[in-house]
Amino acid sequence: MELSDLRIFKAVAEQGGITRAAQSLHRVQSNVTTRVKQLEQRLGIRLFNRQGRRLVLSSEGRLLLEYADRLLELSSEAQAALRGHAPQGVLKIGALESTAATRLPTVLARYHREYPAVRVELVTATSAALIDKVRHEDLEAAFVVEPFPARGLQAVHVFTEELVLITARDHPRIQTAADLAQRTLLAFTTGCAYRRRLEAWLGRSKMAPDRVMEYGSYHAIVACSAAGAGIAVVPRSVLRASGMEAQLAIHPLPKNIAVAKTMLVWRRGHESMPLAALRDALA
Repeated sequence: MELSDLRIFKAVAEQGGITRAAQSLHRVQSNVTTRVKQLEQRLGIRLFNRQGRRLVLSSEGRLLLEYADRLLELSSEAQAALRGHAPQGVLKIGALESTAATRLPTVLARYHREYPAVRVELVTATSAALIDKVRHEDLEAAFVVEPFPARGLQAVHVFTEELVLITARDHPRIQTAADLAQRTLLAFTTGCAYRRRLEAWLGRSKMAPDRVMEYGSYHAIVACSAAGAGIAVVPRSVLRASGMEAQLAIHPLPKNIAVAKTMLVWRRGHESMPLAALRDALA
């Protein structure tokens, strides 16, 4: 496949038709039509289906569009590298919500100032979900918490978090896992690395929370814990950012539970200029 064919195919897919694609590419319509038909003939598949006046991608066309995006981006990156230019293109990364809220703002602000030609796309999820997205190439890299299955991944340590247990201010002092018997746990959905640490600590003492209430944000978890709805494990950095430390009782955890390393992970062998620049910024 020629890169020029992929550019034409991509334009038709994004514009939804030959006419608009031809205008965006500054080509005549007949040329665009011919190039798309030739590409379909060489591949032996139909890339588009007609719906009224629009052309919509077939299932094979959607798959090719994913590869076309990556091939065209890689081509631009290669040219920039050979010319000694700064990174450019799109950098898709993921992070835990706590990392995105407390650790990444200054890093990404500096990255944007130094590499304005790179568009950073950030998604938040649990460590398990982020690892899955990296493995399936939906993300180029992600910030996750140890431990995690490292097969097929490379990683570098970037942050260290201190985890603490929080409760309402009038809650009795918590010193052992037994003190958490018949308590409600406030946490993210299954797959949250911090939740797994607390559950493992409880499990070693043959304890379990009375029930688990799942939330989608640390702000809600901290606020509900302060109101007496339950206990939660959060990074101390999140508490500082929330401004609610004075409304909570903060209980220390055993060191093997409290110290959590945040790692930047990416697929083994994968390299790109925007990703290398991110690692430099973190270093």
